[in-house]
Amino acid sequence: MTMEPVLSFPVAVVAERRPGVTAWAEHVWQVVGVQEEVPPLAPWTRLREDAGRELFFAGAATVTLHRTDTPNYKDNLEAPQPRIWALLRPADTPAGMELVAATVDPGEAEILAENPHDTLEALPLPPGLAALLTAFVAAHHVERQFHKRKRDRADTEALGRRPRGDAPG
Repeated sequence: MTMEPVLSFPVAVVAERRPGVTAWAEHVWQVVGVQEEVPPLAPWTRLREDAGRELFFAGAATVTLHRTDTPNYKDNLEAPQPRIWALLRPADTPAGMELVAATVDPGEAEILAENPHDTLEALPLPPGLAALLTAFVAAHHVERQFHKRKRDRADTEALGRRPRGDAPG
């Protein structure tokens, strides 16, 4: 049994908390950046506060690349603006949120978007990560040929009506 080639690397996620604009939301969270290098800070360290807006180092998330997902990575890289998605989820933590995931797979991002309480943001893919993803796709992507299935020929006589004498009785 051969192991599937996998590459994992950490990314730093930066989130912003700002005052809510409705009576139902005290504040709103948004992921505002993903960086290639993880700083030596504890998750949810406040980086800056300005006019009620607070910027936090949300933490480090691990992006894992799988050989079988290269078609999705290739689609992402061929998009006008390649993306990385980061997901925050409400949690019983001092910040009230937790960093759940980061991915460069558009298919995985679509699945992550299903929970309406989560905050999923699509951000520009940093250049170093784009180069890493490009190299991974170049090393592991295999184009799959599309094979159109041939249909079985139908027996046109069997599809016709039965003679009156053959009706079940």
